[in-house]
Amino acid sequence: MYGDGKARTRGGVYALHGGNPVWSHANRHIDLWVELLHGWELEPIAALPFTVTLDFVGDQFTSSNIPSADLELLYGIVKDELATYGRLEAHVAAQTNRGNVVLLEVDNYQLPAPPGGYRRQHARSCIAIDVLVPEATAVGYYHHDGYHTASGGDYASIFRASGGDMSWSATSFPQAEVVRRRFDALAGDALLRASIDLLRGHLARRPRKNPIEAFRAAFPAHLEQLMARGEPNFQVYAASVLRQLGANFELMGRYVRWLVMNGQVLPDTVAEACYTMASEAMVMQFRLMRAVMSHKPDGCQDCLEQLELTYQGTVPALAAHFGETVT
Repeated sequence: MYGDGKARTRGGVYALHGGNPVWSHANRHIDLWVELLHGWELEPIAALPFTVTLDFVGDQFTSSNIPSADLELLYGIVKDELATYGRLEAHVAAQTNRGNVVLLEVDNYQLPAPPGGYRRQHARSCIAIDVLVPEATAVGYYHHDGYHTASGGDYASIFRASGGDMSWSATSFPQAEVVRRRFDALAGDALLRASIDLLRGHLARRPRKNPIEAFRAAFPAHLEQLMARGEPNFQVYAASVLRQLGANFELMGRYVRWLVMNGQVLPDTVAEACYTMASEAMVMQFRLMRAVMSHKPDGCQDCLEQLELTYQGTVPALAAHFGETVT
């Protein structure tokens, strides 16, 4: 076995993948890091200041991910590209044997999770491998909102094997990174202070115009395309636009509440506004789904107006509280 072999546990007092969230998933990057940090008994909520930088870029909201610099500052975690000049299995074994984790882009088709997707649809996904048992063709990994194992044919699929042949062609190298806990992680007051410093830095990088205003202007063209392309396209659109928006603000709301629970004095209205954003994005998603299925367009103007107004109580309010100039 390559890896420490410890049992992986879920969450903690402030677990992000627990309770009754509005959005059960954020995206493949955030969900993975939340579980990996929990698995290392670290507090992932401290890494959520980046959520204030969400912007709209014409066809979608920017994809949320924890910046590498934030991971290093808060948790001493360093990411590097993993060169796969030989057998992928051998490279993963070398890294997990050193206590490292390998982030690997895979086809979701043969991963046992999420439920309902197994061998039903092809989609790009990312897993974090920390345990490898090559003699048993078994692997343990974090994926989405949990810890999973794969063996047999699924193991072979992860490592792109065919008939037991682990050789590689020059055109089939996967995208992979190695994650190392190089420095000591911060904890307690030091973690809180560093997280707030990151928040101030990210607030300085926030959108200078309300991103919902831009989304609202672009939405009529989005709706026209949705109605023309039908239901298959809707799921991809919803994940890239509405889930990115709603899940981002739900994470921001949890971060604000974590700050309050750790002694920071913040207006209650900020967290409330974040959760309103999350809920309204979900309402809009349901309405659009119904519109696409019924072939009856719904401009969702009341949802968009609510989102645009509520945004002012989130990022701009935090910027004002922490001393950033509100524009």
